[in-house]
Amino acid sequence: MRTIDDLQVAGHRVLVRSDLNVPLDRSGDTPRITDDGRVRASVPTIAALLDRGARVIVTSHLGRPKGEPDPKYSLEPVAARLSELLGRPVAFAGDGTGDIAGARAHEVVAGLGDGEVALLENLRFTPGETSKDAVTRASFADALSALAEFYVGDAFGAVHRAHASVVDVPKRLPHAAGRLVLTELDVLRRLSADPARPYAVVLGGSKVSDKLGVIRALLPKVDALLVGGGMCFTFLAALGYGVGGSLLESEMIDTCKALLAEGGDRIVLPTDIVVADRFAADAQTAVVAADGIADGWLGLDIGPESTALFAGRLAGAATVFWNGPMGVFELAPFAAGTRGVAEAIAAGDGFSVVGGGDSAAAVRTLGIPEDAFSHISTGGGASLEYLEGKTLPGLAALDV
Repeated sequence: MRTIDDLQVAGHRVLVRSDLNVPLDRSGDTPRITDDGRVRASVPTIAALLDRGARVIVTSHLGRPKGEPDPKYSLEPVAARLSELLGRPVAFAGDGTGDIAGARAHEVVAGLGDGEVALLENLRFTPGETSKDAVTRASFADALSALAEFYVGDAFGAVHRAHASVVDVPKRLPHAAGRLVLTELDVLRRLSADPARPYAVVLGGSKVSDKLGVIRALLPKVDALLVGGGMCFTFLAALGYGVGGSLLESEMIDTCKALLAEGGDRIVLPTDIVVADRFAADAQTAVVAADGIADGWLGLDIGPESTALFAGRLAGAATVFWNGPMGVFELAPFAAGTRGVAEAIAAGDGFSVVGGGDSAAAVRTLGIPEDAFSHISTGGGASLEYLEGKTLPGLAALDV
């Protein structure tokens, strides 16, 4: 896989596919980025190209617009933050239409000098980016490719998507992997090839079905698999426990029984649960044993005993991978489990990886120093699919 150091970019136009898909708070007069982690992670590749005299054209998606312009998903606020982080102007090529690579984009790109940068509008403002129709997608890829002479893939959070800007544009231009993608790959190889032991994996989130592939892939390799979040209730149901009104995938109970039989004491489940009478910050709450959830009550976090149990299994781990919160951390009464597990991982001396998505958001929301972890991934879904052993189309497109 070529790197940006293999490209002779001085004086040339380079299309960089970044992942600037950040959360925006639009409650005020000016949209505000609430977590700029992905923007910061994109800077090293962009800055390195600019320092070598490239004329950089950055592309990204944001949110899930329906293939047409939607002001609430505009990348314009991201252009301002990217400019601050780069310490130089970022020309924004949006014109309020879905013509992402049209006249306005060509005008802005033509005005770039060596070491200057522009940001195109949200790629998903046009149906060509995500279309399953090969002709529609190819037409959009042609339009994007016409803007540049080189392509750099650096959107690790999108490499599991077969989208035009991820897989079709690199077929049309000389291409290379950006620094973020290479860093993410190095980290994932350390987790999957020959991890230092003891190796502990912490999985949370809503559904067992979402994590089944990675559970099956990692279970033979780990010394401890700690299960929290909404998915733990299907495992608890597999033990024959009642789970009240908690999240439950009844069709996955037999699968969880088989996993528990295979994993033995390596699969660690919560022993107590924080329950509530309703899903709200001001709900009535209680801590109950894992087998004592009453009908009508919702499990919304692992309890203090479980948090201590998980922290004990994480102590001394040489390798830790964490993907998914332990509870509804966005609501204060149900954040303690996620905070406790995050702090236990942060306190360790081993190689620790936060698997992107809600886990990365939890680290920042709860105010835990990011540098306490070895790596915080920018791609939760991409990380999981890589660890499952799947071929990721965006990586395959760069590896030719």
